[in-house]
Amino acid sequence: MYISRFHREGDLSKVADFVREHDFATLVAAENNIPIASHLLVDFQTDTDGTWLFSGHMARANSLWQKFDANKEVLLVFGGPNTYISATWYNHLNVPTWNYIAVHVYGIPRVIDGGDELRDILSRLIKRYETNSDYRIENLPSDFAEKQMQGVMGFQVKATRVEGNFKLSQNRDDEDYVHVIQHLKERGDEQSLAIAEQMMKNRKV
Repeated sequence: MYISRFHREGDLSKVADFVREHDFATLVAAENNIPIASHLLVDFQTDTDGTWLFSGHMARANSLWQKFDANKEVLLVFGGPNTYISATWYNHLNVPTWNYIAVHVYGIPRVIDGGDELRDILSRLIKRYETNSDYRIENLPSDFAEKQMQGVMGFQVKATRVEGNFKLSQNRDDEDYVHVIQHLKERGDEQSLAIAEQMMKNRKV
């Protein structure tokens, strides 16, 4: 994706934190040069050599997994908070813009058809989101769990390159930067507050 020199995030630890927090991704593959996409929850792990691995599952009836090719990259898109920035918030004549965070992960896909590997993926996702309950795949009747697993197809994407676009008014001076944060807080909606928080983390002003 296009990323200006002001907004490219080179700190992979920050990018990793972002994708862990925003783990509902858009997975894009292509067939005959036509893009095909699905919106899927993914589990982010690192291999022993530090390679980023993204695993998840989709309905077996979803044809996306059939488009996977070990010789062709797919794209995972992670979107975060985003909001309008008014031109009236600067101390000089300017134009409005949009602040946002987005991460693109390119990688080689692999299909996981049942078995312990798929069960492990599902188990990790359930544990992450069922922290306040004892619902676990391990506690389900084995015949029920196996039947449900037959209806899905697992996948893993081994990352080959990562692009982080953190567009947070980095090209503005401290005065304008503070004004943008103040106006976002005054606006008070969830997206504006989330961008204000990211801006405060990004620059101490």
